[in-house]
Amino acid sequence: MIPANILPHNLRNFLRLVTACALLCGAALLARAQQTPPQDDDTVRVDTNLIILNVGVADRRGAPVLNLSQSDFSVYEDGVRQQIVSFEPAAAPFSLVLLLDVSGSTQNFRQTLKQSALRFVDALHPQDRVAVVIFNDKVKVRTNFTTDRKKIAFAITDIPNERGPTHLYDALNFSLGMLAKEGKRRKAIVALTDGIDTENRGLDGRATAEAQTNEAAVSMVRPDENAALRSVLDAADRQGVTIYPLALPSGDPRRFISLTPQQAAIYAAARARINTLARRTGGRLHEINRVEDIGRLYAEVAADMRTLYSIVYQSSNSRPRDGSWRAINVEVNRPEAIARARPGYYAR
Repeated sequence: MIPANILPHNLRNFLRLVTACALLCGAALLARAQQTPPQDDDTVRVDTNLIILNVGVADRRGAPVLNLSQSDFSVYEDGVRQQIVSFEPAAAPFSLVLLLDVSGSTQNFRQTLKQSALRFVDALHPQDRVAVVIFNDKVKVRTNFTTDRKKIAFAITDIPNERGPTHLYDALNFSLGMLAKEGKRRKAIVALTDGIDTENRGLDGRATAEAQTNEAAVSMVRPDENAALRSVLDAADRQGVTIYPLALPSGDPRRFISLTPQQAAIYAAARARINTLARRTGGRLHEINRVEDIGRLYAEVAADMRTLYSIVYQSSNSRPRDGSWRAINVEVNRPEAIARARPGYYAR
């Protein structure tokens, strides 16, 4: 290397200039790297203005209408017609969580539960992806999403004889987290439970501790304002998940001859909340009056799922997402046809 002190004057100046430019460029690149967040190719970006609906259509006699196309539907949000950007016919497969309550309240008819769940799976579309999840005070995945009916059947028949408290809303949120990884498929949760969530039971009991009559206790609880319920509904709204609760008779307040005011409030609020889960997500609440009815009601859910169309629209609503209610109305341009979908969502 030639010593710097014997380089020609012009060459030394040139080298100094090149070094200064390199340092300036390096500093600029470093500053830019610090200001720009790293880009992850696996990052999922969600357009919050895309609203997903599962829509059932029936005639005046209640028979499903299955031969509709996208042009047969009109969707309105707060009275304004919206642009449909995606449409799937009723035959398109689902990703489905079969959610089973294995708390103490279901222990006496666990075998009937298993047999009915097996018949339900047999009635599903062959391409429906099913995950089996059980819960008491813990949530456990028996099998992740699969179309393998043998694997699903084993996950159901091999359910252990468990008992314990009921953490329903934890299980629902867990199931919604699983469904979030299923991409753009149609999604549903079918939940067999009495609806008596242990945490909510404590909250409702404390809220009504001073009530002297059943009527007073029931009026003190506002079921739809429950934080756990709102969390589940918000997550279901974002994904367009339809929830079908099958309500066990052990949670039906009408079956009890005598209830304390606190018990009356707890049972009434629990049943109201699972009814809201169904109504707000476009599903249906199926109340089980006799354990022997579980199989028939599961069959009704499977049949109902096969009649649902899926619609995605781009909301043109320019109001800020401040938590206010946005009403949804779906119309079908066929005489005598009636559409059923979730009635709206809170823009959070």
